[in-house]
Amino acid sequence: MGYIFVFLVGFGLAVSGGVTIIAYLNFLPAGITWVEYFIFIAGRLECYFLPLGLVLMAFVVYRYPNNS
Repeated sequence: MGYIFVFLVGFGLAVSGGVTIIAYLNFLPAGITWVEYFIFIAGRLECYFLPLGLVLMAFVVYRYPNNS
């Protein structure tokens, strides 16, 4: 049950971070460059939720007991 909980937490973090990164793409039409965009999202804490969530999900998929 713990693995499922960690997987769901990772999934939630990945979705939250991914949606935030996509939402910040709206700054591009406002006139900032891609370099400025990546510098901006590198400084935002919520943008780190995507890689953290992916790592948690990968950990659970790797460690989940395989009964086959």
